[in-house]
Amino acid sequence: MRRMSRRMAAVTASVGGAVILMAAALAMPAGAGAATGSGNPGWVATWTASPQGGDTTQLSDQTVRNIIYTSVSGSAVRVRLSNAFGTSPVTVGSASLGVVLDGARLAPGTSHAMTFGGRSSVTIPAGGQVESDAVNLRVPRLTELAVDLYLPSPASPVTYHAAAWQTNFVAAGNHAGEAASTAYTTKTGAWYLVDGVDVLNSASPGTVVAFGDSITDVGHSEVDSNARWPNYLSRRLDAALGNAAPSVVNAGISGNRVLNDSSCYGQSTLNRFRRDALSQPGVKAVILLEGINDIGFSGSPDTGCSAPSDPTVTAAQIEAGYQRLVTMAHASGVKIYAATLTPFLGSTATYGGDFGTSRGEALRQSVNHWIRTSHAFDGVVDFDHAIASPYDAGYINAAYNSTGCSSCQTGDSLHPNDLGDQQLASAVPLGWFTR
Repeated sequence: MRRMSRRMAAVTASVGGAVILMAAALAMPAGAGAATGSGNPGWVATWTASPQGGDTTQLSDQTVRNIIYTSVSGSAVRVRLSNAFGTSPVTVGSASLGVVLDGARLAPGTSHAMTFGGRSSVTIPAGGQVESDAVNLRVPRLTELAVDLYLPSPASPVTYHAAAWQTNFVAAGNHAGEAASTAYTTKTGAWYLVDGVDVLNSASPGTVVAFGDSITDVGHSEVDSNARWPNYLSRRLDAALGNAAPSVVNAGISGNRVLNDSSCYGQSTLNRFRRDALSQPGVKAVILLEGINDIGFSGSPDTGCSAPSDPTVTAAQIEAGYQRLVTMAHASGVKIYAATLTPFLGSTATYGGDFGTSRGEALRQSVNHWIRTSHAFDGVVDFDHAIASPYDAGYINAAYNSTGCSSCQTGDSLHPNDLGDQQLASAVPLGWFTR
């Protein structure tokens, strides 16, 4: 479902599912830093945001300052820009990268201009993607960076990621690379055009992609806190493994489904999995948490969207979708782990449909039983048990229940708060990521 954050009116939030793992170890072999997606040895993704369409914002003679949070460090950096859902070419007149000091202000002396094939400007074709030249910049881990993009001519619709859960900024005119925040007077809750930041890091064993819906995308953590469960997992791996830690990138989209596309909540998992997960540089493993929205929207209107109701789905159809994802991952030499679907009883009042109904709960239990017992995945992490109430396992533990939206100040009984996100990350076995 879509709702507005009190702190960020432009943020679009929505319903989701969660991910956890508990079996087979992910052994990343020495030298596994080779980029599966790009074919460039040593490159890993340090941040990503899955692209979406449907935004009607027009940007013209404006600079967008996208604030992103790195997972691992690197000795060089490059940025990927996407016009996947644009209907016409988009020209970026200039672009830069810098370390964030505070809000829209950059640390002095950290701004670096980016080029594309040696040129300061680039035109991204409709439906296409471009990659910047490598910048020789030591990128720190677990740090906010600003990716500035100046758009000199009208661009609409602009490919974006709706629920950044991060304050980003827009300035009139070309202010790419300026350390001062003075020109950046407009705030937005979306990331525009940027869908990936990669670093050169031969010590990292590779990239782990957290793939899911809103519980992965944003949870209902505090805005600007970098407290999504994949962020917590990055910090946990960094504390345990240091430079030998894999990167963890977030390919969640709020409201996303395994089986069906949505005009608000992106292409289905089946349609975007190859692009958003298997194409990531250095990808070695995927942690999958999807299916809650297939259950909740089954036979119900796509609330907040112009699309018609989703078809009624069964547990067997969701499970067949999972099997297709496993086949795709293994064909690419990538391990795929599944997280059980988290509790959602009590969420009916907020979301309607089959969210938290007896029928929805029966489907959730059936799907979780299959995840735990089918042995289809390389491992399973039980997010369900990790945040379930000790009094009734169909409900989320009150300590982990979100308070992150204006319509659900006592918790929406579906999304975890910061503490819940930390609990999910803590459930992932670090043994998977040893060499």
